[in-house]
Amino acid sequence: MNVITETKYKEENINDDTLINIQEEYKKTKIQEVLNQLDKELIGLVPVKNRIKEIAALLLIDKLRMQLNLPQANPGLHMSFTGSPGTGKTTVATKMADILYLLGYIRKGHLLTVTRDDLVGQYIGHTAPKTKEVLKRAMGGVLFIDEAYYLYKPDNERDYGSEAIEILLQVMENQRNDLVVILAGYKDKMERFYQSNPGLSSRITNHVDFPDYTAEELLEIGILMLEEQQYQLTQEGKEVLLEYIKRRMNQPHFANARSIRNAIDRARMRQANRIFNSLNRVLTKKDLVSIEAEDILKSSLFMDK
Repeated sequence: MNVITETKYKEENINDDTLINIQEEYKKTKIQEVLNQLDKELIGLVPVKNRIKEIAALLLIDKLRMQLNLPQANPGLHMSFTGSPGTGKTTVATKMADILYLLGYIRKGHLLTVTRDDLVGQYIGHTAPKTKEVLKRAMGGVLFIDEAYYLYKPDNERDYGSEAIEILLQVMENQRNDLVVILAGYKDKMERFYQSNPGLSSRITNHVDFPDYTAEELLEIGILMLEEQQYQLTQEGKEVLLEYIKRRMNQPHFANARSIRNAIDRARMRQANRIFNSLNRVLTKKDLVSIEAEDILKSSLFMDK
């Protein structure tokens, strides 16, 4: 095709009056159902939800461009999720896998979550088969590597994490049409990790930062967790749980929703013990479903009271 013919072909393509009902195309993908589930399952995280919607919109438009034989920008699908533990990174990764599958960017749609221990061996010749086995299981879906920065330990020359990274880099580049990789971890540690591994950084297109929850959002999360198990928190219990959350947020190893789930489990245990110690009276259904303030106040965080 000479220059004149090629130019005419491009002009005809661009001036094509083919009509596309974007709402109808969007509806057919069922992406909105996934986004609705995300809204329902996760409290807050508005910036994250908006970012996922933006990524979904870009992928949909690229799909429509492909159908009209327009040039493809080859959107990078590998992602980075940064934030504290318990901020919903794994849940969002699962929904992202659903979106990629619905749009046809991956053929299976499953999510495989791994850590360093799943990829890196402890002796020479052990890492490559471990990493390749994980990648084989992840093919056609999304590989979610939590605390990915632990793959790289520059202070240990006998560490085999760099071998896993090299294999990962090759697959991310050569088989990017059959595997999406999401690297996750604390923001500051991930930034240092990318600085030390420019090859990885260049392959990550979408960076999504997960903010910590507010105390009020964590209270709402706690209430939802209890309701899912058909428990109810009394009004005084809600006030005490909010105070517990504010105190816990200032303690070491705080993990957002994960810490609240642990607190809820312990409150249920104290409630069961309280009920067991009152067997000399008849119980009602309300007794069995109610979490009282005292079930939370017995936490060590309230020892000063």
